[in-house]
Amino acid sequence: MLRDWSENEDDLVRFASGEPGGLERPVSLARRADSDDPELLDAYSRTVTQVAEAVSPSVVNIEVRRRRQGREERSGSGSGFVFTPDGFVLTNSHVVQGSSALDVTMTDGQRYPARLSGEDPETDLAVIRIQAPDLAAVPFGDSDRLRVGQVAIAIGNPLGFQATVTAGVVSALGRSLRSTSGRLIDGVIQTDAALNPGNSGGPLLNSRGEVVGVNTAIIAGAQGICFAIPSRTAIFVVPFLLRDGCIRRGYVGVSGQTVPIHPRLLRFHRLAAQTGILVLSVESGSPAQQAGLREGDMLVAFEGQPLAGIDDLQRFLTHRSIGVGARITVLRRTEKLELWVVPTDSALDAQRN
Repeated sequence: MLRDWSENEDDLVRFASGEPGGLERPVSLARRADSDDPELLDAYSRTVTQVAEAVSPSVVNIEVRRRRQGREERSGSGSGFVFTPDGFVLTNSHVVQGSSALDVTMTDGQRYPARLSGEDPETDLAVIRIQAPDLAAVPFGDSDRLRVGQVAIAIGNPLGFQATVTAGVVSALGRSLRSTSGRLIDGVIQTDAALNPGNSGGPLLNSRGEVVGVNTAIIAGAQGICFAIPSRTAIFVVPFLLRDGCIRRGYVGVSGQTVPIHPRLLRFHRLAAQTGILVLSVESGSPAQQAGLREGDMLVAFEGQPLAGIDDLQRFLTHRSIGVGARITVLRRTEKLELWVVPTDSALDAQRN
């Protein structure tokens, strides 16, 4: 019920003057926010400051030289971070790809030559190694536990400015991003922590100073739209790079394109996805040819899981053990077939070609 102020003039006067016995004066929300702001700001600032102080000594600047016309020239730079005390550094594949020499500079100005241990262009990750004393390693966090709105802190060397710290939030999760090889990288983290050329390969950190992502890309001309490879991807890829220098993926030997499936076939065969992979060619002697795949076939499932497009097949082959047979479901005209294919090592097939 609305109050008739005219019946309570004395109360109203005492309320306005702040005298005792008047109506209860509401606390201004603006004033309440002002009183809390310094405390909130201090907590936020302390978090960013503590993470920066703890992690910055582990973040490095990588200078890249490439050989051109018989001469070795400086051709770019990027960032990276030490993740083991014995000198292994994680960065982006596109930072070091095609390099003839690498030099790493620490935040204290010490400079060391580095060698490439392994790289995976498909996930845009690479490992290099330096020989240096008293290295502090940054721990990995669990990117699967990230939440949109969570504090995100980036440290790197944008445009050559050493140990630059920016902070923001996790803007979105589960983005997809094309690598330089054309393969889709899943689960990418979007953040508004400012990134610029030179930040590539630096860590994206949570409030505990754990690496939850590897900064990798920005959208030119946009503001506050930046991306990082999730730590779960790095944790999966790094052991392969340390052991083999690359990551082995299954190879079947087909080229194709994503196309819609005719509605009648969808209903008749009760297919889960409305698109599939139309086989355009089958390489001679490939696992696909040995399995009986033909041009014009449509791939619709892999081990019972829908194949809605090329990216789905690449995803399955990434996690598939080399030499382990798999059941592929195929539409050949109106008939549905089950074929057995045994993926081989994509790296070995690339070497043969």
